Amino acid sequence: TFCAVSDPVIKKQIRTEAEKEEFESYNGRMPEEWLKDLRPLQTDWHKEFIEIAPYLIIVFKKSYEIKEDGRKGNVYYATESCGLACGFLLAAIHHAGLVALTHTPSPMNFLANVLNRPENEKPFLLIPVGYPAAECWVPDLLRKPLRDVSAWY
Repeated sequence: TFCAVSDPVIKKQIRTEAEKEEFESYNGRMPEEWLKDLRPLQTDWHKEFIEIAPYLIIVFKKSYEIKEDGRKGNVYYATESCGLACGFLLAAIHHAGLVALTHTPSPMNFLANVLNRPENEKPFLLIPVGYPAAECWVPDLLRKPLRDVSAWY
């Protein structure tokens, strides 16, 4: 399931809640090694992009179905399906000439509360989507060479 949000009031509410969680993460939850690993990304707990982006797409993973009689039903491969769907969505966004950012504030349960989602839906990914900014700096990260991420038989 996904929710598309363009309402500025809801986006502000999401930003406020995300920044609360991120502040806690950057100021006590994350170990020093994690903070050190994040430095090249030049990120911190401020998440202004949540309000700047014209749309937020919030993907929810269904942990179980609710059957007509109210019983819980199994959902198979929910995590894998969400991951694959998000990959296709991100590729489509890029193909359309738009830009996206994958954001996973932790914990993310506030998204279900803000968007009034049912109990069986758990936040999976927050994707701000829009046109690229006129001035945008992306960290020049080195990618692992193919030999480090593959095995050929």
